[in-house]
Amino acid sequence: MYARVARMAITSSAKKAIRASARKRVMNLRRKRGMHDTVAAARKLLGKKREETMEALKAAYQAIDKALKRGIIKKNTAARKKSKLSQLLKRASMK
Repeated sequence: MYARVARMAITSSAKKAIRASARKRVMNLRRKRGMHDTVAAARKLLGKKREETMEALKAAYQAIDKALKRGIIKKNTAARKKSKLSQLLKRASMK
């Protein structure tokens, strides 16, 4: 991560905005990390038992959609991630 530059807020509203921004940043990072972890778990389960794979894929889709809804990732990024997962699933089921 980049080093955070100390900001010198003068007004109370600017100080409050900095606090709110810090809270939102933590939540966004948490949601993004959760999405990454569920997608990685789904990739790991590809080619294993079908019902486990489908559950993991469903959870990954939900995490991606939630990140999209919250504005953490963009629409095309979400579509690309979901498409890539379904491609991997299709390839794994063909083997």
